[in-house]
Amino acid sequence: MPELIAPASRLHASWLAAQQEWGPDAPMDGAGLGSDDDVDTPEGFAAWVERLGRYADRTAPVDHGRVHATYWWIAEGDTYLGAIDLRHYLNGFLLDAGGHIGYGIRPSARRRGLATWALAAVLHEARVLGMDRVLVTCDPDNEASIRTIEGNGGVLEDVRETLIGPKRRYWIDL
Repeated sequence: MPELIAPASRLHASWLAAQQEWGPDAPMDGAGLGSDDDVDTPEGFAAWVERLGRYADRTAPVDHGRVHATYWWIAEGDTYLGAIDLRHYLNGFLLDAGGHIGYGIRPSARRRGLATWALAAVLHEARVLGMDRVLVTCDPDNEASIRTIEGNGGVLEDVRETLIGPKRRYWIDL
């Protein structure tokens, strides 16, 4: 049975296997992975996992260009299935293109309803944080993500060209 867990160093090997499934240049949406993060070594991976945990602490500063966010991994036992994050507020880039919530499911775990389930769980967490609505975006041709967002109450605001390409932008009232 899958569960949402805090990022954990013990899943390093499974996380690396998921990264290989995505491919070397594919973004792992919702993972919080930066271009400078060393995830190949156990030490680098542990440091990255620790940094993800600190992003949820609103009293601590975050790296330039980042906002406070809570990260969860979707896991089944010791198998990493994907990630989802809840950004506590939006900066200009997130308002335009990224939204409050990002998620990604490793290719071998897709078509199981994991993204829909995880999004519903994180919407509850957004309510707990006092948010009254969240922005969720996806690529215009990502039918699975469109179904996931709309299935969780997403109402399409627009489709726009952004710094990272065209995006469908949905608001979900909480």
